[in-house]
Amino acid sequence: MIAHLRGRILRKGPQEAVLDVGGVGYRVSIPVSTFYRLGEPGAEVELRTYTHVREDTLALYGFLTGAEQDMFERLISVGGVGPRLAVNILSGIEVPDLVSALRTSDVSRLTRVPGVGKKTAERLIVELKDKMPVVVADEAPTAPTAGGPKEDLLSALVNLGYSRGEVERGVDRALREDGSGRFEDLLRRALQIVAGR
Repeated sequence: MIAHLRGRILRKGPQEAVLDVGGVGYRVSIPVSTFYRLGEPGAEVELRTYTHVREDTLALYGFLTGAEQDMFERLISVGGVGPRLAVNILSGIEVPDLVSALRTSDVSRLTRVPGVGKKTAERLIVELKDKMPVVVADEAPTAPTAGGPKEDLLSALVNLGYSRGEVERGVDRALREDGSGRFEDLLRRALQIVAGR
């Protein structure tokens, strides 16, 4: 399974982008929200990806943020919602608005998304309403970082739902204790510090 791509944008459109990763062009379906935040052709970009495999299809779906990918995976867990419809939903409504619409059972807001009828909206609400986070973390798009392991650790912890302010102390301490360690070990230690263990 392909879970992450880093490469140069060869071309992009509102529904897909083609990334050159080590000389191989990957066509990735993307929501419009990701399209607007991607750079121009030639720019370096990182995408979180979901690999969809069927008998006759191998398709990649890409996202700049963990919130988009998480919501995509929740949407496709609902019966009758495939990857194309999930991308269409994310193209028609921003993640925080979608979370709000699901939590408040706002059928009329959901049916304004092209491709979502009343029955689909009701099914989404029934299956996802109680699975929505109370607050969607305001997450910056993933981009190549020049800050090294500290920025990677901060980004990982923010993606887990912590605020940047509360994790900086833990990351600094983890790096002081074992600055040459593996990323996974540093992340585990920083999590322990932030959680007060």
